[in-house]
Amino acid sequence: MIRIVIAEDQRMLLGALASLLDLEDDMEVVGRASDGEEAVRLVRLHKPDICVMDIEMPKKTGLEAAEELKGSGCRVLILTTFARSGYFERAIKAGAHGYLLKDSPSEDLADAIRSVMSGRRIYAPELVDDAAFAEENPLTDREKEVLLLISEGKNTKEIASELSLTNGTVRNYVSVILDKLGVGNRIEAITRFKEKGWFK
Repeated sequence: MIRIVIAEDQRMLLGALASLLDLEDDMEVVGRASDGEEAVRLVRLHKPDICVMDIEMPKKTGLEAAEELKGSGCRVLILTTFARSGYFERAIKAGAHGYLLKDSPSEDLADAIRSVMSGRRIYAPELVDDAAFAEENPLTDREKEVLLLISEGKNTKEIASELSLTNGTVRNYVSVILDKLGVGNRIEAITRFKEKGWFK
């Protein structure tokens, strides 16, 4: 019997997935989590064979939870609506054994779980194609630091103070960041960086 924990913050979908998998003769859902933190707790508690994990969840994302569960003996299968190469690369680095999209046919999920349990890795084909052409993050570590502080709502003066830089230097960094990301303002920069899955 394959023992499964499902982590999904949309409760209706969580119930539907659990019911769907419980119908399989060789599967049993032993835990349902609605956020990443609960997913980690339930995996440690129930010691399932596999955790089917959404990415964007409260408290802890599926990718953060997967990173935390690396080496726990529980295989992680990411199930998400996001076909983003940055997320996909992070999932692979976190040791995820599979990455499926929610618009896949429902029978694909049970098949993917069996394949992962037999030692295979299952990735949505469109993501594998995209990953071959995935863009590298163009920002330096310092530029990433500046953008992270911008995303936290800090202004130029606050960023300068936190990073021990002058206001002019911070403005230069912002200008380089916008240029490298090909965007017109700070909000667009944060959105672009997020879409690429580059916020770690």
